[in-house]
Order: sequence, then structure tokens, then C-alpha cells
Amino acid sequence: MTAQTLADQYFATWNEPDADRRAELIAATWSETSTFVDPSFETHGRDELNKLMGAAQQMFPGLSFVRIGDIDDHHIYHRWTWHLKAEGQEPVAGGTDIVHLDPDGRITHMIGFHDFAPEH
Repeated sequence: MTAQTLADQYFATWNEPDADRRAELIAATWSETSTFVDPSFETHGRDELNKLMGAAQQMFPGLSFVRIGDIDDHHIYHRWTWHLKAEGQEPVAGGTDIVHLDPDGRITHMIGFHDFAPEH
């Protein structure tokens, strides 16, 4: 899987409203024991990640995660920048994610940094 394809699937997963479909996307791109850590949340495993993504959608209704700029590749790491925004509006949050991949190209660890974020 290319870095572009992985990033596209990553953001599609965050924006997928159906929990069952989100679980399928997570299984395709995240390892079973994956971790997600950012300044606000920490998850371990696919089920916790799916619940977090659903909760984020409820916290920020009508907003979507979109990638901004290019993807940086470095061996088994990728880095991308994102915004959380409504179509045609200024972003309400933004940050940078760094993902570590397993030999099959699935995300094992994701660490996120917020460049700006709303209170929650």
C-alpha cells in the first residue's frame, strides 16, 4: 500500500459514520494491537480506536478530517498534517500525525500532535 493510499484510508476511516464499516477500514489499515496517542486520547487495539472515532464524530458533528499538504515518508514511518473542518469553512482544529508501520504496511502506532484545537 502506498503512503497516499494509507493516508486516504486513514482519513476515510475517521470520517466514516457507520461503526461496522469503520471496523472494516480499521482492520485493513491498523494492526490488531495498534495504539493511538494524542494530547487528548489514548487507545489500545482496534475496538477502542473504533469507539474513539465514533465519539469524535459525536463531539464534532458536521466536521471532517482532511489531510493538508504532502505526506512525508521515512522508512517505516509516515507523517501527515490534517485539519478538522466543515466544507467551505475555516478549520477548528489541526495537527500532525506520525505513524509507524508493521511489515505488512499496517499502522502499529500513531502519535498525534495538535497544532490548534478546541476545548473539549
